[in-house]
Amino acid sequence: MLYSMTGFGRAESTINGRQVVVELKSLNGKQFDVNTKMPPILRSYELDIRNLLNNLLLRGTIDLTVTVKHEGASKPMTVNTGLAIYYYQSMMQIAKQLNIPEENVLSTLMRMPEVVAPEQDVLPEEEWLQVQKVIEEAARLLMEHRKHEGSALYKDMHQRISNIESLLQDILPFEGQRTDKIRAKLTQWLSDMSGKDNIDPNRFEQEMIYYLERIDFSEEKTRLKQHCIYFHDTINKQEVSIGKKLGFILQEIGREINTLGSKANDAEIQQIVINMKDELEKAKEQILNIL
Repeated sequence: MLYSMTGFGRAESTINGRQVVVELKSLNGKQFDVNTKMPPILRSYELDIRNLLNNLLLRGTIDLTVTVKHEGASKPMTVNTGLAIYYYQSMMQIAKQLNIPEENVLSTLMRMPEVVAPEQDVLPEEEWLQVQKVIEEAARLLMEHRKHEGSALYKDMHQRISNIESLLQDILPFEGQRTDKIRAKLTQWLSDMSGKDNIDPNRFEQEMIYYLERIDFSEEKTRLKQHCIYFHDTINKQEVSIGKKLGFILQEIGREINTLGSKANDAEIQQIVINMKDELEKAKEQILNIL
């Protein structure tokens, strides 16, 4: 089972006259990183929110937006009545002394410092617990989105590794030919250097065995096959976050492919190895999207 690292979730609820809207968006990221945008009323719970999301979303770059609206206003305001009365009395005295019209006193009064200010209260604990449930619901929906995206990634990753396994089988017909080609090349080279009649058969066979041992890649093929099987086993596990583990397995697959290519000493096998590398690079690109 695979989960993509990208996803979106949105949830909302009305809590004690406040409409709470939570939106979560996740993108690729090596670790867990969250960017928050929330009203001051929730700032005291920011650490709790980060820990909650870390446990629920595990990894990725997370953007959290929480909007709290109260009776149709996203930023509830409070009026300092005592300070407004003080300003009003002073302004009226000035207006009478200078014979200034009093029509605009109220609009001027509301613009005076600290008369009108945003609400800065702290959300009560019982209401925070309800907000927490809204955040959890948004996270659940985001994980559902991740799971849906992950199904497409699963098919692609499974196919890439299966293609590598198929290409590994394509090498078999060329292995026998490779030995014959090497024997012919060595024979021709020694014949050109010292003459055909001067070749020591025993010495030739010793050199041939030594050379073939150096380019033998049977162990690499076996390990590559085992790594591919391990990849399939891992990708089918019922685990949520396996992206890093799959990345490590791809690294091991890449090492065996590179060694196999360096020992190939055959044009046809080299072409097959190049196709393997192409499939591997496409798998590596996709692994960056897996949770």
